[in-house]
Amino acid sequence: MLIIAGLGNPGGKYVGNRHNIGFMAVDAIYRRHSFSPWSKKFKAEIAEGEIAGERVLLIKPQTYMNLSGEAVGEAMRFYKLQPADLVAIYDELDLPSGKARLKTGGGHGGHNGIKSLDAHCGKDYRRLRLGIGHPGVKELVQHHVLGDFAKADQAWLEPLLDALADNADMLVRKEDSQLMNKLALALGGKAEDEKPKPEKKPAAKSHIHQARNHNQPKLPTTGPMAEMLKKMFGGKGE
Repeated sequence: MLIIAGLGNPGGKYVGNRHNIGFMAVDAIYRRHSFSPWSKKFKAEIAEGEIAGERVLLIKPQTYMNLSGEAVGEAMRFYKLQPADLVAIYDELDLPSGKARLKTGGGHGGHNGIKSLDAHCGKDYRRLRLGIGHPGVKELVQHHVLGDFAKADQAWLEPLLDALADNADMLVRKEDSQLMNKLALALGGKAEDEKPKPEKKPAAKSHIHQARNHNQPKLPTTGPMAEMLKKMFGGKGE
């Protein structure tokens, strides 16, 4: 089984917050695939289903962000799972809006939900960070994170969540780089491994080769000079 945990805060007043993009991502996956109705267990809302032939548990902790690990850790112990069986999806201030990064392990980057997961679940789980941008100054961070996405944000938010839901099978199969490419392309960017091809230049020739081909005088084929050359070189080729 794989647990996909979206992080956020429960309650109507937080629904549209940037901090709740993890909940939004899990909801998008839920809508796109076949899952059981949401139920309450492990201090969370959970739904079971199957993606890419693997059993998947979607979980939205209802403990508030700072205690997310209590809910996810309880579910992991119940199913006897390891950190490798967990994917956490959450907001990332230090990524531009709409950018995504996926890796295993790492630091919490000051994110209280991840601090809690690290404490209750171990650290070697996969972390899908979805960029929400930084307001520019530390004093505005809390207002930014707990503020709702603006209407203009829907231009990248909806395509990002749709692409994640459409390609959730890659998340399950651990095809991380392929998934990152799909998310980048959905927002009009280039695939992560797509690099501009260098212009093909003609093969370089040594200065000796160039001199032989381009700087040789044209030898006469008729007249006294031609006759003399034939005698010197034995008239080869005749």
